[in-house]
Amino acid sequence: MSEITLTFTAIVSVVAGTLRRALPSSMRDDALDERGAVSIEHVLWYAAAAISVAVVATIIWNQVKSTASTPIQSPSAP
Repeated sequence: MSEITLTFTAIVSVVAGTLRRALPSSMRDDALDERGAVSIEHVLWYAAAAISVAVVATIIWNQVKSTASTPIQSPSAP
């Protein structure tokens, strides 16, 4: 990331945070303040994704191992 992009991102973040805090509490979106709450559905989706990646990686690894363990035929001269 270039210095200009990094500086611009930092300035936008500071200004947005300041403006968000300056709003009256009746106009704030409470969902922005609720960070870190994870539902069981999120956990199950991530667990299912991790398990499926592990299964696919195991299948590919077993294919690679079986292909690597087969002997290579030496070419014979004609």
